[in-house]
Amino acid sequence: MSARTEIATLGEFGLIRHLTENIKLKNDSTLKGVGDDAAVLDYGDKLTLVTTDLLLEGVHFDLTYVPLKHLGYKSAVVNFSDIYAMNGRPRQITVSIGLSKRFSVEDMEELYSGIRLACDVYGVDLVGGDTSASLTGLSISITCIGEGEKGKVVYRNGAHETDLICVSGDLGAAYMGLQLLEREKRVFQGEKDFTPDFSGKEYLLERQLKPEARKDIIEKLREANVLPTAMMDVSDGLSSELLHISKESHVGCRVYEDRIPIDYQTAVMAEQFNMNLVTAALNGGEDYELLFTVPLTDHEKVSEMEGIKVIGHITKPELGSYLVGRDDGEVELKAQGWNSLS
Repeated sequence: MSARTEIATLGEFGLIRHLTENIKLKNDSTLKGVGDDAAVLDYGDKLTLVTTDLLLEGVHFDLTYVPLKHLGYKSAVVNFSDIYAMNGRPRQITVSIGLSKRFSVEDMEELYSGIRLACDVYGVDLVGGDTSASLTGLSISITCIGEGEKGKVVYRNGAHETDLICVSGDLGAAYMGLQLLEREKRVFQGEKDFTPDFSGKEYLLERQLKPEARKDIIEKLREANVLPTAMMDVSDGLSSELLHISKESHVGCRVYEDRIPIDYQTAVMAEQFNMNLVTAALNGGEDYELLFTVPLTDHEKVSEMEGIKVIGHITKPELGSYLVGRDDGEVELKAQGWNSLS
């Protein structure tokens, strides 16, 4: 009898690598398969980008505190974010739903109202999908099709030594929003007449329940004629994404603790939870901000852009990937972010 390997020993990305590392591409139209934020297909003048996400009740979302409309919106937006992370534009989505008998037509109308709102906001067409019965609750699978210009699609593997590391927005807020919701849920389970206390914490809730894809950042970079050398979105945590870029680009990196953008509400919440603020920003995930590298010559351009922060630089691979603390001490980066298979 052959030995049995637990999936958790490999983790999500280890499992994907294990299952796909020997796949040979058969079609000339497939420029990029597994291993980036989206696949890249060449069908003529434009490049086609394809990405898909699967969301499962009890693993990726909790309907105790996630409204169905918000869930629909978020399900679509996280796919759009993958297309923007390739420097592309999302154009169409297909939506597949698995649902159990506890859901009504009205529930599905709520879910789809969120999906349709996201499509309206980002100019994306809903063009198909599938619906099936489920024995275990709600599952949502969305595939997004986008387009990219030849020579302008950005991968994870293009970072070079001396490139600057940039990130949009702020980090850790979505994770703190999740902690807040989980805390209120625990209190709620012990009380009948319970009103959650979310005053002053609206930003954290919005970041968790209704994230936005950074279409605006892609447009700013395009207008400034800045083409990132590598890019991905921050879905699993800054530390994890930095290690992806370092590994795929065969480089090292240095990021500076005092340059990581963190919102005031995130800092207050971390103190309340007695959590390390930088750890939350590095490993929290679900921020859906853009992490990218640019040549040193673009320093002035990106420094002047609102909503973008230069947080470090790319180094030689033998120097490894490290966080430089406020005391100049270095801590090796580890991928401790979200992993649904652990």
